[in-house]
Amino acid sequence: MFAEDLVMTGRLEIALNGALVKEVPNLVVTSGKNYVASRMYDTSKNAMSHMAVGSSSTSPAAGDTALGSELDRQLLVSTTVSGNTVTYVATFDPGEGTGALTEAGLFNAASSGDMLCRTTFSVINKGASDSMTITWVITVS
Repeated sequence: MFAEDLVMTGRLEIALNGALVKEVPNLVVTSGKNYVASRMYDTSKNAMSHMAVGSSSTSPAAGDTALGSELDRQLLVSTTVSGNTVTYVATFDPGEGTGALTEAGLFNAASSGDMLCRTTFSVINKGASDSMTITWVITVS
């Protein structure tokens, strides 16, 4: 008998005004794993399309389906696949996602929807005139 373990891991890089300020791992939540399994069957669920940021510092848990305190959600500017890696990029322009940010998540809808991943991090203060880019890399191994 053969045993295969499928593992999904992720990390995100956060750049503020073009400078890398944070690199953190994430948790692929249970709803995200269920989402991946459903997409293997058909495409009845939408592809991942949005990234959200928030202000909750509650640690990520497998059962999470939303951010603890979402402040803003933006449409992804790009999604690329290379081998066993998917890279998602979102930009939060001046006036978007402003505040003391401590969490982020990936979703397949402009509101609600299925959450693939969630992470928390030490505070990033995004001012009203700041621009922020988040690059989120998911690897399946």
